[in-house]
Amino acid sequence: MSFYDELMSATEEARNDLLSIPFIRMGAMGELSLESYLAFLGQAYHHVKHTVPLLMATGARLSEEKEWLREAIGEYIEEEIGHQEWILNDIEAAGGDREAVRRAMPMPATELMVAYAYDTIQRGNPVGFFGMVLVLEGTSVALATQAADNIQKALKLPREAFSYLTSHGSLDVGHVDFYEKLMNRLESEADKQAVIHAARMFYRLYGDIFRSLPLIAIKQESST
Repeated sequence: MSFYDELMSATEEARNDLLSIPFIRMGAMGELSLESYLAFLGQAYHHVKHTVPLLMATGARLSEEKEWLREAIGEYIEEEIGHQEWILNDIEAAGGDREAVRRAMPMPATELMVAYAYDTIQRGNPVGFFGMVLVLEGTSVALATQAADNIQKALKLPREAFSYLTSHGSLDVGHVDFYEKLMNRLESEADKQAVIHAARMFYRLYGDIFRSLPLIAIKQESST
């Protein structure tokens, strides 16, 4: 069994727990209100803005024999630069206040996930950060495009309000293939276990963000 397959098997239960969260299931079916969608985008901004700094921190902590992984991180950085601004554009297109989101503090669940990511890199094994990559990109591929299409139809919003979801739904398909090849190059058992442990933790921490978001269905919003 390749390490990528081992990783997917070892994290299956945690992944299923995430995908069963009501906010995620309702989003995939297009049943969320505008308030809920904007709340999701706001928290996405507050963790996505850390993606490039986290990748940079990971690259800086890798040993010389992992230069191949550092080079891959450079490719990730090129792909990820500026994505937080896409989210603010979506918020504005959906009628939200982009500058209020930029100035706001993240929810505790979001802050904790970001803090754990930095802690994994600085205190633990920096290769563990790829557990977070699995969770965020894998979830995007599974749900983003479907959720964007269904929420757009239900809320009658312009396509410009969904650039973050639609781009990640398609973009991350290529990323996951790239990610699989990288994970299969890992040789150290310590590195492999660090990725598995971090992935399980990030499924839980990312899930806590969705559990904390306001769960308001469209029918509830229209009846008030």
